[in-house]
Amino acid sequence: MFIGREAELKFLQDRYEDRNGQLIVLYGRRRVGKTETLREFCKGKPHVFFSCTQTTDRVQLRNFSSRMLQENIPARNYISTFDDWEKAFRAMLDLPYGDAKKLVVIDEFPYLCRSNKSIPSILQNLWDAEFRESNLMLILCGSAMSFIEKELLAEKNPLYGRATGIYKMKEMGFYDAAKFFPQYSERDKILAYAVLGGIPHYLRQWDPERPVSENIKRNILTKGCVLYSEVEFLLHQELRETPIYNSIIEAVALGSTRLNEISQKSLLEDTSKTSVYLKNLIELGIVAREFSVDARTKEQANTSRGTYRLTDNFFRFWYAFGFANFSQLEDGDVEGVYQYVVEPALHQFASFAFEDVCREFIREKQKKNELPFRYAKMGRWMGKTTVRDEKADHGLRTAETEIDLLGIDREAKNYLVGECKFKAAPFSYTEYLDTLAKLTPLKKNATFYYALFSESGFDEKIAAEAAERKTQLYALEQVVNYFIKI
Repeated sequence: MFIGREAELKFLQDRYEDRNGQLIVLYGRRRVGKTETLREFCKGKPHVFFSCTQTTDRVQLRNFSSRMLQENIPARNYISTFDDWEKAFRAMLDLPYGDAKKLVVIDEFPYLCRSNKSIPSILQNLWDAEFRESNLMLILCGSAMSFIEKELLAEKNPLYGRATGIYKMKEMGFYDAAKFFPQYSERDKILAYAVLGGIPHYLRQWDPERPVSENIKRNILTKGCVLYSEVEFLLHQELRETPIYNSIIEAVALGSTRLNEISQKSLLEDTSKTSVYLKNLIELGIVAREFSVDARTKEQANTSRGTYRLTDNFFRFWYAFGFANFSQLEDGDVEGVYQYVVEPALHQFASFAFEDVCREFIREKQKKNELPFRYAKMGRWMGKTTVRDEKADHGLRTAETEIDLLGIDREAKNYLVGECKFKAAPFSYTEYLDTLAKLTPLKKNATFYYALFSESGFDEKIAAEAAERKTQLYALEQVVNYFIKI
């Protein structure tokens, strides 16, 4: 059963229904579900779906010709293979689909370009001369994000400015990912999402009839299962120098977030080289460079500033638990690794993903105008605040702190402050006061609203003050079941 991707399917359907010719570029990292989404879109429509392979240009042309000639086009009566790519592509105009769009999907298009560098120029000439005014919808799809952004779509390249639609597919959000295990409790949905993230290929390996613990052991930690070798496979497909990337990713997964920290932890002396490796991981959608939500452009331009985090939950899980215990897993000690390494730390590990879910919850509430104001930007806030310290001068000291969620309107007159607690104990009144204390550096003449999120409820004192301080309290069930009536 196909799950999610409503926005992507609507985008494609809108382009399909447009009367003009369409040249769509759809791309995204491997495993994100591009091919499945395109096949779902093509259902019930006459179409040609061609998947490129890593082979020679002549073989690609032969295979594309064979696929085109399966359709009832005039050329099938007198040739077995097109002489060149211009003739093969022009034949798309002869597809016998009546008034319906002539829909053609070329999957893994970068493979085609690597075997013949003139392909983009050929398509550009055909688009300018014939395709643009035709009833053709040509979708070019690919996983090589750097190639598509820097070579295919960049200025001075043949297809620059020709695409009528460019869609970068990202991993699913929590609310779509949770549909893969509908019978799970709210807590287990968070745990499963924390382990797998929103990559459909990973989610499909999960057996929703089995508990989280059994799925982790059977489908991740057991040698021979698909996800056991997934990380290594993907890195070898996309990158060279995988040992260095392994050490960098492990450092980030285990809590090193600053450039210097990552260099030291991964034993790389030159931070400029570390920065290049991190940039490559960012392009693959594995790592993100993060700034405080109120950071200015000048700060973001500074290559030594910002923090790094793994955006792929599964990579984060593997490097936190699998990679670090690989020898034991190779020996088949799955139960031991789970019992002594994974199980004691899993709940704490999931707290980071819970913050992401809470931010997604707030984004969905903004779409429905359910917030006290419309924020212009929202994310994690990182800064310094004053805290009590009896050993310090005057009993106070400055310390770095974070706010899990901060939404700010355009004039910085309204702030939405959110804190997320994924733990067995209720959100305590002391933690609530700590949240209030973090606001000291923020604009003092602004209006503050609060959103507190808790897996295990709230201290009675918080509930008593909630209305007075414009505070919304969200239990785990409210967040997880936002789109379900409970």
